[in-house]
Amino acid sequence: MMAQQKALPLIERLPPVRGRLTANAPLSAITWFRVGGPAEVLFRPEDREDLLAFLAGKPRDVPVTVIGVGSNLLVRDGGIPGVVLRLARGFAEIRVEGEEVEAGAAALDVNVAKVAADAGLAGLEFLVGVPGTIGGAARMNAGAYGSELKDVLLWVEAADGQGRVHRLTPAELQLGYRSSGLPADWVVLKARLQARAGEPAEIQARMAEITAQRGATQPVRSRTGGSTFANPPGARAWELIDAAGCRGLRLGGAQVSELHCNFLINTGTATAADLEALGEEVRRRVKRVCGIKLRWEIKVIGLPANGLPGGGAA
Repeated sequence: MMAQQKALPLIERLPPVRGRLTANAPLSAITWFRVGGPAEVLFRPEDREDLLAFLAGKPRDVPVTVIGVGSNLLVRDGGIPGVVLRLARGFAEIRVEGEEVEAGAAALDVNVAKVAADAGLAGLEFLVGVPGTIGGAARMNAGAYGSELKDVLLWVEAADGQGRVHRLTPAELQLGYRSSGLPADWVVLKARLQARAGEPAEIQARMAEITAQRGATQPVRSRTGGSTFANPPGARAWELIDAAGCRGLRLGGAQVSELHCNFLINTGTATAADLEALGEEVRRRVKRVCGIKLRWEIKVIGLPANGLPGGGAA
């Protein structure tokens, strides 16, 4: 009986939902790189209850991969097996209570910063420079311009693989530099952040400064995935990449940005394989020239075009 169930198309093995299940769903249009294969099944839950019921009812052997707005993500050309979960409208609420801000996992980081600013709350301005969602920020302890999420995080609510909800403190999340201890199959639902009363004009000025600096120093209008590699201890990734002679380096339709060489760019014809191979070439050259092995900050997921498990993202 179990073998017969596994022989069914995945979408037929999944529990009923109120949201939307789509088989063989294209993902390239929703990733910032604009590359990558399809999701075996894409699930957009209607709301929190829909999501929790799905997690509790799905077969245990079915993997779930959570994606946000695809800003810090490289999906390989063979796509993603199992269920890809994308949270949207039902998870994007942002509420201000006193000097605290509560945001759903699908809330854009920039929108959280703006809501806080409109309420005269300081301390969250750095989020205007973080592409992505609060859910992704919590999973990777996102940061920019001298601040990280752990500096302002009070707690995160997350659902485990069986749909049970847990509330976790920063210590329990084990937040580190661009990392957390959150299990891979857990889904962030929302986060609560600590802000402080501030002068509205100063808050707006700081956000404008961050936005201008980001636009002047990063290829924000290109098809890119944000910072490609994490900064090693005591060093900055872009300086190592530059020292290894990789600024402007090309492979197929992929290129190392001339403006900021810790960014990879899809010039228009790149495949995910081009981008991953270029990143691996950058890592090889930096290791040879500088003696340091760069760690991918971009999350590389899925299968290559040949359908066999790929490597290279460690």
